[in-house]
Amino acid sequence: MIDIVGRQKTWFGVSGAAILAGLIAMLVSFATLGAPLRLGLDFTGGTLLQLEFEQPVTAEQVRAALTEEGAGSSSVVQIDRANPQTALIRTPPIAREEQSRIEATLRETVGEFRRDRDETVGPTIGASLLRAGLLSLTVAFAGIVVYIGFRFQFDYAAFAIAALFHDVAIVTGLFAILGLIAGVEVNSLFIVALLTIVGFSVNDTVVIYDRIRENSRKLLSRKVTFAEVVNVSVNQTLGRSVNTSLTSILALLAIFLFGGATLRYFSLALLLGFVCGTYSSIFIASTLLVWWRDRQGGSGSLALADELDETDDRDKALESDVQPDASGA
Repeated sequence: MIDIVGRQKTWFGVSGAAILAGLIAMLVSFATLGAPLRLGLDFTGGTLLQLEFEQPVTAEQVRAALTEEGAGSSSVVQIDRANPQTALIRTPPIAREEQSRIEATLRETVGEFRRDRDETVGPTIGASLLRAGLLSLTVAFAGIVVYIGFRFQFDYAAFAIAALFHDVAIVTGLFAILGLIAGVEVNSLFIVALLTIVGFSVNDTVVIYDRIRENSRKLLSRKVTFAEVVNVSVNQTLGRSVNTSLTSILALLAIFLFGGATLRYFSLALLLGFVCGTYSSIFIASTLLVWWRDRQGGSGSLALADELDETDDRDKALESDVQPDASGA
């Protein structure tokens, strides 16, 4: 049996280092880009063109052509490192006539190309999408707190949310690093990925918490400590957690490798988040609960008895709500 609770300082140290690196990257990104992440077209507004040239091109060639049309100073040009024939051009919202002139100049000075992507988003819509995404994350966190706080205890809910913040912080920090190093932008799919990560992670955490509660009933008569109950419970669910995550990760890996440019970073966010979610459910949510109970002096069997009494009362209340009326109504 793995002594997960006994190595809590190791788990906290690994998580702390990952979160700190992400926070530093977000601060650097905010200082250089004006936002913690490199925001994509969905959030900032503008026109995005993805062009597939017949020969490899450089960002300088494309930018020089844009400058001829007066768009060079306000455009962002990126060349796909894996495919140097693909250029991504982002400008403020432009009219169709101006876009046609830019494309004609590119054909004359750089070469023939195929337009693979053409999107325009207004700045007002972009700001609205960003607000809606942040609101959806807030509502999801609040709903999880209410559910776990009612189904278990408040400290369970608090540390489940702490584990979720851990996952979101690490994934966001990694994308801040990718934005600085590789120019990776986040769009509305990134918010969808974060919501999916939150749902996956809390599901795994609830399974572990439920096993802790079940084992508390079984082991109460043996006068074991809360730390021992948690350690046994996490080890019992370890195989289930790893296997569930592995099957999801394999599917996401296939999407990342073969799903195309549109889904590449969406699947990468999910990959990172599922790994973090599994890690936090096993090593963070459970050990934080033990750490808190130890500080509160609640590691003995008496505290477990009090907790089970409260839980039984909740279960009886839930069962009474679904019992049919005695008259058969």
